[in-house]
Amino acid sequence: MAAISSFSSHPNANPNPNFISPMLQPYLEQQQERIQPEPPPDDATPHDPFSNKDIGDSSATTDDNSNTSSTIPNPSANANANPNPNPNPNANPGPIKLLHVSFNQDYGCFATGTDRGFRIYNCDPFREIFRRDFDGNGGGIGSVEMLFRCNILALVGGGDSPQYPLNKVMIWDDHQSRCIGELSFRSDVRGVRLRRDRIVVVLEQKIFVYNFADLKLLHQIETIANPKGLCAVSQVAGSFVLVCPGLQKGQVRAEHYASKRTKFIMAHDSRIACFTLSQDGNLLATASSKGTLVRIYNTHDGSLLQEVRRGADRAEIYSLAFSPTAQWLAVSSDKGTVHVFSLKANSGNAGSERSTSPPGPNLSVATSSSSLSFIKGVLPKYFSSEWSVAQFRLPEGSQYIVAFGHQKNTVVILGLDGSFYRCKFDPATGGEMTQLEYHNFLKPEEAF
Repeated sequence: MAAISSFSSHPNANPNPNFISPMLQPYLEQQQERIQPEPPPDDATPHDPFSNKDIGDSSATTDDNSNTSSTIPNPSANANANPNPNPNPNANPGPIKLLHVSFNQDYGCFATGTDRGFRIYNCDPFREIFRRDFDGNGGGIGSVEMLFRCNILALVGGGDSPQYPLNKVMIWDDHQSRCIGELSFRSDVRGVRLRRDRIVVVLEQKIFVYNFADLKLLHQIETIANPKGLCAVSQVAGSFVLVCPGLQKGQVRAEHYASKRTKFIMAHDSRIACFTLSQDGNLLATASSKGTLVRIYNTHDGSLLQEVRRGADRAEIYSLAFSPTAQWLAVSSDKGTVHVFSLKANSGNAGSERSTSPPGPNLSVATSSSSLSFIKGVLPKYFSSEWSVAQFRLPEGSQYIVAFGHQKNTVVILGLDGSFYRCKFDPATGGEMTQLEYHNFLKPEEAF
């Protein structure tokens, strides 16, 4: 799940939290019924599926050493959170600062964190579904993670005036308009990933996996320094795959919880900059800090299935995204270009741990766009590289994340400048993508 954030670290606002946790099972049973896997119809109400009630607040915490106990939510436990929403968006003068943008698990929605609160948008058709602005001195939300299309969100404070401490993950139920749980740590939270059954919290050098129903700590993983909060989880029920940085530079760790197997993959010589999983967790795409090559691996046996080239110059890769069928891979970077690559690996076949996986790198990395491939043994590897099928040019100077749209051969691009693009590529002829739609989601008068 792609996400980008732009907030700096702040001292922990609550260095001595109480270590308690609520029972979330009743809330999860309610929210499972409200999950909408497909985009809502055009005539859906603007606030569906979220409610717009006054915010209450309840709290529960757990520390890095997993000292947990159960209790009912305590409305007065979290003194660091500002419980009052701002019903008047004009009460906060000045332009809105965007701190975070992320897609939900099926890429049908996206969430934004601002210096005033958070907002939820539908991708197709594009529209704002819901917003919540917080009043008072706080309000900054540095990370918002959705749970598909239900009312459960994970919030982390951010910005110059964070709404919540940066060392806490707040489990927010917008149907009840209050926090129903809290996870507290001894260092800042770098990222959060949600599944219907798990909460994954990423710190600088640790990752914690919790059971969603009771916030019980199930697993903790040591990683190399991970300031970006890199982590990816599969979303297919019954098969939980988690990918995170390993303990060495360029190494990726793949945890297969169903088979209780761990696979370490030396993906690059340089530091890992970005990676993503296919929905079933069988395929892994990685990019290093060089940003020139993207590699696709089988997560079960660690074999390299394909290698594609973004470009020749160094670049910072912001996001990678598989299409639902793993036929295509999209890449965004600081070069202002989104690339779409054709993939040869079959996600279903990649799930096999036997030797029936697709050919190794020497056979699978065949050139699709270079006419010089027949003499690739003579010319440098650059000339025989596999290049993108389609591209889309963006204004430079902003960070962008990318995902495949629900319409066939479409790509959705989100920018930290508030931009929303929907583009279409031709899988046969390739080349420049066609822009179908543009909105600035921070300026409703321009978006609707």
